[in-house]
Order: sequence, then structure tokens, then C-alpha cells
Amino acid sequence: MTDGSHRTRLRLLSLITGVLALAGLLSGLAGCGGATPAATPTPTRTPHSAPSVPPPPTATPTPAATPTATPWPENVNPLTGETVADVALLNRVPVAIKISNWPGQYVRPQAGINSADLIFEHYNEGWFATRWTAIYLDSDPARVGPVRSGRLIDLELPAIYKAVLAAWGFSDGVLAIFRDSDLYPDRVVSYSLGDTIAPDPFYRDFSRDVPLEHTGYTDPARVRAWAEAHGVSGRQQGLEGMLFSAQPTITGTAAITIHIPWHELDAEWRYDATRGRYLRWSDGTPHTDALDGQQLSAANVVVLYVPQWNTNIIEEPHSGALSIQFALWNSNQAIIFRDGRRIDGFWQRWERWDMLTLTDAQGNVIPLQVGNTFFEVLPAPGEEHYFDIVVEP
Repeated sequence: MTDGSHRTRLRLLSLITGVLALAGLLSGLAGCGGATPAATPTPTRTPHSAPSVPPPPTATPTPAATPTATPWPENVNPLTGETVADVALLNRVPVAIKISNWPGQYVRPQAGINSADLIFEHYNEGWFATRWTAIYLDSDPARVGPVRSGRLIDLELPAIYKAVLAAWGFSDGVLAIFRDSDLYPDRVVSYSLGDTIAPDPFYRDFSRDVPLEHTGYTDPARVRAWAEAHGVSGRQQGLEGMLFSAQPTITGTAAITIHIPWHELDAEWRYDATRGRYLRWSDGTPHTDALDGQQLSAANVVVLYVPQWNTNIIEEPHSGALSIQFALWNSNQAIIFRDGRRIDGFWQRWERWDMLTLTDAQGNVIPLQVGNTFFEVLPAPGEEHYFDIVVEP
């Protein structure tokens, strides 16, 4: 695809999705949400933009070819490359849960994070702190949270991973877009969608002395029970796109420490050669899981450079902070960290229900290390909120 046609496609996509989202917002304000679609979501609708027209995009780096998906054996988790003893663990819908990561003194240590197959970290409104979306397929932690409200990036992740999303709530503008999306009513559960909340998968845990908004929890089993009651269950098709290998196929360069200086959060990953995994520090402190007390670790850390901009949706009424749109579609740069090495490449996702795929410049899929992956969703180079990461060999 040429840069010219790519820019034209992006502008057309942004205009169309902006019009669709604005229509959904006006419909929600008018109270016209009574009709409930009965069908399981299909990949034909693409309402995944906030109701504001984004700035003209810059040219996006594009690999030379689109990768070909390879089916996995039925006993291999397509999100981790790990073989499971019980195939039934894969014959079910993935679950995406929205998890708070700020303020640290109230939300850390979070529960159930070491059990996630994938975690996506991204900027929250105001461009100062981060929030996470964790995705579970073959693991069933007893508790996950604190669970918080969803963001616009959560329109994309359930489509990519064929998941059901659990988020405590949504701001009014984001809620209107979710109601008009192909995730509603049977792939998103939230108190903001009270018409579909039963059976309620959420609960509060008051065992810690924290503000009320940091007491919400759930777990994948509860969310799957909700999904099954709404007609979504069983092995999901279209999860091919990730590739795994015990040994890297690209040498790359040494990368022992990865420092990611979010505006008001210092995240750091340090490679532990004895374990073959990256360990997480947040604000200089080991980031642990409340369930097992173990430090958060990942077989892979992947930096995704994603175009991001403010919408006109007020996400935080007290400060007036605006919701952020994440253009997690088409293609852009990526950095894969595995085995203490850095590999530069691209991420690709051309259609709404496509998997997110990591490739080299020729479109060949770059294998990840077998195991879980932590994605850092950073503003793309050249954007207002872009920042440099620091990688030490």
C-alpha cells in the first residue's frame, strides 16, 4: 500500500467512524437505546472512533506484505503458544478485564495480573497515568482487580482477541459509542449497561482501606458465566495471528533494561536471565500480584506505537480531562523484547476483527517467546505526547 493511498484510507476511516460515533451519541442522548440486537457480533460494523474528527494522520510505516495466519493445534493456547493439559481450557471465550493502575497507593498490588495471557497498558485521560486491560483464556485467577471503567481502546481489544469485556462503567460519551458498537449487548458487561448486567459478575471487596472506587473486583469465571447467559461461549474462531518460538529467529540487539517514563509513572522492565523473563518495577518498586505476592513478569514486552489524540468526550468531569482515542488499526512501528534482546518491527491490523500481528518489514511474522506478553501502548513518533523509551544493554 502506498503512503498516499494509506493516508487516504485513514482519513476516510476517521471521517466515517466519526460520523457513526456522533450518531450513536445523539441517539443515546435522546434515550433511543431500547432495541436490542439479538445476533452475535459480526465483523461487518466498524464504529470505533470517538465523535470528533481526528487531525490528519501522518504517513504510517507499513510492512511490505500482509502476514498469513497459521492455525494452532487445539491444545495450544493461541495467545501464549503454551500447550495445555486440558483442552477444555481453550474451548471457551477469552475474557478482557479493565484494571486500575493509579493511584498506586490505592490500587497496587492488583490481583490476578500474573495469571493474564496478555496485558495492555495505555495512557488514561489527562496523559499522566496509565490503566490496564488484561486478557485471560486458559487461566482462572480467583480474583481480578481493582476493576475500573473502560476506555476507547477497549472497543478494539475484544474484537482483536474475540473476547468479552468486563468494565465497571463508562463515561456518557464512551457509553454511547459502546451501545452503538458490535460489542453490545453480548460482548460487554458493565454497570453502565444496566439493561444487560444480569447475572452480575462484579462485587466489592472492602478488605483494604481504600476509596470506594478502588474496591471493585471480578474474575474470568464470573464473566464467562455472564457471557454464556448472553449466548457467547465455546472456542472462538479467528485467534490465529501470533507466532511463538523457544529461540528467536531474529538476533536483534541486547536489551536488559527497558525504562518507560510515562508522564507520572516510571515503569521499568529488567531481564532476569535465570528465569528467561522480564520483571516489572513501577515507580522504583517491584510490582507484585496481590494473590501470590510474586513480582509481575512477562516472557515478552512489546512496545506498540499507536496514534493517539484527545476526543471531545469529557472523561473526568472534575478536571475536564478528555477521553483519548487510540488508532489501533492499520499499521505502525513496534519493538519486541524477548530473551534479553530487542527486535524492531511493525504491528498490523487491517480489519476490525483481525488479530494484532507483529511482523518485520517484509511482512514475516516475528515469533514471541512462549508465554505471556505485556503490551506498552505508546504515542506514535511525531505526536504531541510521544516520549522516548530508554533501553540499556
